[in-house]
Amino acid sequence: MPSPSVQPLAGDMTSRLADSDPEVRRIAVMELPYSDEDDILPPLLAAAADPDAMVRAEAAKALEGFEEPEAVQALLPLLRDAQEETRRAASDTLSELKESSNGELLLAWVSDPDPFVQAAVFRALRALKVPGALGPALSALEHPQSSVRREATGVLGYLRNPGSLGPLTRVAMNDPDAEVRRIAVGALGFATDVDVLPALTHALSDTSWQVREEAASTMGKLKLSGAVDQLVKAMADGYWQVRVRSTRSLGRLKATSALPVLCDALTHEISNLRKEAAIALGEIGDPKAIPALEEALKDPDPDVRKLTQLALKQIGAGRS
Repeated sequence: MPSPSVQPLAGDMTSRLADSDPEVRRIAVMELPYSDEDDILPPLLAAAADPDAMVRAEAAKALEGFEEPEAVQALLPLLRDAQEETRRAASDTLSELKESSNGELLLAWVSDPDPFVQAAVFRALRALKVPGALGPALSALEHPQSSVRREATGVLGYLRNPGSLGPLTRVAMNDPDAEVRRIAVGALGFATDVDVLPALTHALSDTSWQVREEAASTMGKLKLSGAVDQLVKAMADGYWQVRVRSTRSLGRLKATSALPVLCDALTHEISNLRKEAAIALGEIGDPKAIPALEEALKDPDPDVRKLTQLALKQIGAGRS
């Protein structure tokens, strides 16, 4: 871990942490994780309650990596801090928690009246996969603040509970916030049946290209064969990012009916799309793509040529 680029201050760490100058205390807190102190958690917990907001913010950052309940209990009140930097530092640190046993401490704050606090707690709960977060997250899908709905939707995606598929489908189709819809579409990626196909098809014509991109990607992850026609249509999308994801998914689906649009994509002006087209055609393995791939061997982009050669080998291996 690199040391912070600050000038060392005179005096031992204990005296500096108690100095009357808040800037001295702030820098001491910043240096504490890099010091030779045996147990830095107690002074960090004390700094989290410092009267100066910048010292509290520095303590919130320095507490990253601590999974002790005491650290979580010190960070949670900072989500209500009057200083925005402190609130955001506490939120960022809490979001790095890995120990699921901290879930109960977080759940106690999930109904806080402050939307920032709610969003931060859901964000922290997301990767912990705490079963008890299911009910609160489902309820939060109706929250008036999009930030809360966004983080709650992310929690449901991580929990992968089949009972949340219906609510996630409704969010993917109807939420007024595009980012919430995008996250919901991605969260549907744990589905195991075609019940989500109508929602993904709807998302593939969303007004937001990011939602359309996510829908194209999720269709491929789920390997929904019924999505091929919609993905072929998406190859005409005005945003190349959507076309790239659609191309990738068509390859995963081994969609032979998509050969014409994929061969056309080999000549697109954007090299990323040409690369994906070559990969997809290799995955599909249909010899009808050989003439287009042989022409693509002249592509000015060496990566496109390399992937084209690989695709031709895949098709050749499939024929032997």
